[in-house]
Amino acid sequence: MSGHSKWHSIKHAKGAADAARGKQFARLARQIEVAARSGGGDIEGNPTLRTMIQKARDASMPKDNIERAIKRGTGELEGVTYENITYEGYATNGVAVYVETLSDNRNRTGAEIKNVFTRNGGSLAEPGAVAWQFERKGVVIIPHAAATEDDLMLAALDAGAEDIADLGGTWQVTTAPTDVHAVRSALEEAGITVTSIDLTMLPSTTVELDEASKAKSVLRVIDALEEHDDVQNVYANFDIPEAVLESVYA
Repeated sequence: MSGHSKWHSIKHAKGAADAARGKQFARLARQIEVAARSGGGDIEGNPTLRTMIQKARDASMPKDNIERAIKRGTGELEGVTYENITYEGYATNGVAVYVETLSDNRNRTGAEIKNVFTRNGGSLAEPGAVAWQFERKGVVIIPHAAATEDDLMLAALDAGAEDIADLGGTWQVTTAPTDVHAVRSALEEAGITVTSIDLTMLPSTTVELDEASKAKSVLRVIDALEEHDDVQNVYANFDIPEAVLESVYA
């Protein structure tokens, strides 16, 4: 289990402020729009769109916002054309960072992402430099009180679950990207509450940050990247021990 997952669990538990929620909705709308443009507006025939819509629903995004984003993607409403662009680099302490963006101006976004890295002590790398250290996976999050590990295994393994991790306040069930909806359905049919699903990039190896100063310097880079309007997701291969993570957010 990477510290990245634990870190996101803590941030989720703190709850999103209204401004942060509004920014999250804007990002989700952009993701839905791009998924609809590339694969069509039918969720049964477009699994990426289906995942993005479910992610938006889990975040309590209004139905009207979701529908407008789909229509912009299919051309029923006028919208901006966004391009998927990924960036790879390093934070401090040799931590690998993989950044997914949706941009309407490649040159502007590239220059700004490079600036975010260098301004916070990191560095932008060439394409392919760190991508090999990550693998695309589906992730299902379940409240810890909703089920035991045995219950999860019984309900999820036949549906395609690959791994179950205890993140403290939640369980994380990992799947192949194509199995995430089947696993969610199997859990819900077994009466197990699901908090959210997502498609993510999980690191194959991790860098342990065993001091608060190291953790803070890495999180400074990650936080700055996530603040950028074009950035949709940031993945990193750090692992922060629970005690260190608690001291960072104390």
